Amino acid sequence: MHTDLQQAIIDALRTVEDPDLKQDIVKLQMVESVEIEEHAVTVVLVLTTPACPFQELLKKACIAAIHKLVDDTLRVQVICTSKVTTSPQLTKTLPQVKNIIAIAAGKGGVGKSTIAANVAASLAQQGAQVGLLDADIYGPSMPIMFGCEHQKLQIEVHDNKKYMVPLRKYGVQLMSIGFLTAPEEAVIWRGPMASTALRQLLYDTLWDNLDYLLVDLPPGTSDVHLTLSQAIALTGALIVTTPQKVALADVSKCIAMFQKPAIAIPILGMVENMSYLITSHAEQQDHVHPFGHGGGEDFAQAHDIPFLGTIPLAESIMQAGDTGVPIGIEEHGHAQHFKAIASKLAQQVALQYFNATL
Repeated sequence: MHTDLQQAIIDALRTVEDPDLKQDIVKLQMVESVEIEEHAVTVVLVLTTPACPFQELLKKACIAAIHKLVDDTLRVQVICTSKVTTSPQLTKTLPQVKNIIAIAAGKGGVGKSTIAANVAASLAQQGAQVGLLDADIYGPSMPIMFGCEHQKLQIEVHDNKKYMVPLRKYGVQLMSIGFLTAPEEAVIWRGPMASTALRQLLYDTLWDNLDYLLVDLPPGTSDVHLTLSQAIALTGALIVTTPQKVALADVSKCIAMFQKPAIAIPILGMVENMSYLITSHAEQQDHVHPFGHGGGEDFAQAHDIPFLGTIPLAESIMQAGDTGVPIGIEEHGHAQHFKAIASKLAQQVALQYFNATL
């Protein structure tokens, strides 16, 4: 009897479609198990990321399908777990990391590091195992943004090799050249030295089973970008811009670099930072656009790049970075912008692997 009921439930779940992948959840092998005990049913779904924004929607859709097509008196519970897809190229070179995402910008001053810090914190808050590598060798900012600029790294030896142990803050594993130099010390290195340092930070760090390793790159296009793209199999890149025409002009060069055949790094999406300023007067809020309006979204649409969202120009975001407590760890306010972008970024990673198998 239970076998027939179980099959009927599975057939009902075939009518539930993943909003991103546009196929039913049974075909996508998202249904891990269907357990039946008396008049109660427990369905376990395996999502492609713990940051999936459609968890509640999928739960409700599964319950509705079972009640409609099988038995509306069944007590149905849907439990969501997750299994982040692993880049096959990383299993040999960096097996403790499933995906590496470069955070890039065409020019400085667009808030790239702010986006990187808060997206990393948001992914961690949503249950992902996250690392953040500060690859801006000449101007590391993550030690300040995470409030750990005076902490020292620990060294561990494994298989007769020394490894740096990343600092952990707000659920994020952190590595930066800033942990190896004094805060007031200037790093004056030629390109090859910076590239060597990046390789060491990447490979000589004891990363601990990461779903996502975000790499905050220096602005522009440089030796560091080339080193990263050649040293490791990047899952893709997230591009940060402001709405200004001058910023978008530099974004074009950044994207062109990633899309060169010798590099061929997928663009996972674009974020428009400092998109608008919120002003209040006479109990009314207005959005002022000091750097133009819609430039990032228009650019993304014109270049067929996923647009992941906008971040306002807000004093609270700046203050959070200066005090070393990323606003992305919060539950309300502007943290919601970063949480939405983090979820969409995780979706794009899952979509990329799915499309590659078609």
